[in-house]
Amino acid sequence: MTSPATMPFTFTICGIPELPEHSTAGITHVLSILDPGYPDPDAFGAYGEHARLQLRFHDAIDQRPGEEMPQPAHVEALLRFGRDMMAEPGEKRLLVHCHAGVSRSTAATTLLLAQSAPEIDAATIMAEVARIREKAWPNLRMIEIGDAMLGRGGTLIQAVRARHREMAIKMPSLVQFMAGVGREREVTEFL
Repeated sequence: MTSPATMPFTFTICGIPELPEHSTAGITHVLSILDPGYPDPDAFGAYGEHARLQLRFHDAIDQRPGEEMPQPAHVEALLRFGRDMMAEPGEKRLLVHCHAGVSRSTAATTLLLAQSAPEIDAATIMAEVARIREKAWPNLRMIEIGDAMLGRGGTLIQAVRARHREMAIKMPSLVQFMAGVGREREVTEFL
């Protein structure tokens, strides 16, 4: 599913296994978020010409041994990529992916939309990301960093926390999973 014309650009969110499905979609820009040390996906060889930013960090929200958390420099890089994309003429077709297309990619897309369309409220942006990617559970640390950088006054954090609540009700097993992978801060209120 792709975004409607009301958003500042067309976007798709997916995980690594889904990348081949989008090779003929006319993607102009790719934001690729991978774990450190993970091999580059082969699928991009079939995409044709596109601008691509690759970021490497773990899907973490608090420091844990052996994990590299999202840092302000990562969020600044993705926002710079978004600014550069929006400055280019013509139609933009953005694909954002991480390993599963659930957390880092949905957080990144939320931030890119918030930056590109400051007139759209955070709840509407989050609703659009969730419409495109039904299993969206944005990485809270990325949102916290980006909300501050974009001067959104905590509204992006509130919208993402509302999404977490919605998903906790819809998929209670996801709460236990997130708690088990070090994401307790996102789910404490639901345990």
